[in-house]
Amino acid sequence: MGRLDGKVALITGASSGLGEGTARLFAKEGATLVLTARREDRLKALAAEIEAAGGRALVVTGDVRKVADVKNVVAQAIAAFGRIDILVNNGGIIDKHTATVRVSDELWDDVLATNLSGVFYYCREVLPHMVAQDKGSIINISSIGGVYMNGGASYSAAKAGVNGLTRNIALQYAGTGVRCNSVNPGPTPTEANTPEKLAEFDQEFIKICSQHQFWAGEAEIIDQANAILFFASDESRYITGQWLVVDRGMNL
Repeated sequence: MGRLDGKVALITGASSGLGEGTARLFAKEGATLVLTARREDRLKALAAEIEAAGGRALVVTGDVRKVADVKNVVAQAIAAFGRIDILVNNGGIIDKHTATVRVSDELWDDVLATNLSGVFYYCREVLPHMVAQDKGSIINISSIGGVYMNGGASYSAAKAGVNGLTRNIALQYAGTGVRCNSVNPGPTPTEANTPEKLAEFDQEFIKICSQHQFWAGEAEIIDQANAILFFASDESRYITGQWLVVDRGMNL
């Protein structure tokens, strides 16, 4: 029996990287999936793969920055399956480790809107449904940058906000069956941080931060997905308001 049999999981940013890997793992564990992101072609390819393996997946495109899109995704999920048991707020962007004085207004606004406001919008929209069914698990994907502030200025601020929101929601809903936790990945190879992409990052900022870190090597997507699966499953039913760092001890 799968660890998520009979559960409906909504995953944002599911078209690539950690979201895509988590969707595959959740499907293998028996979850019915609602996949959302902006790239419809990639979502449909992933859904076809999941369904070919015997799973169920609904594709609904949307932008986490747009409240109307968030409302539509949640409404379609409820219309199709009648419930949302798991919300994985994975959608996000990077800021290339841009230092404070080099962060433009546009970059700041885009990173905060995507990485923090989008998480808030989905939590706000899904929580009433979880409360009504007296059960649910929200997993917000933050970052070690939101715990140790070693990402770029806008990224660290947004991810710290995600962790603060996570604990605040956990506190608000501690008297219900709804839980809220965050997974905080360390370096993990995805499309956002290939060697080609990393070459575009602010190298001075990276050098400064690396002086305060113990480099333990990169994790793999499956390592992060397994942490998300733990919070999604009933194995973590007594855990809420926690920030789980998955970074191979690089910040010990």
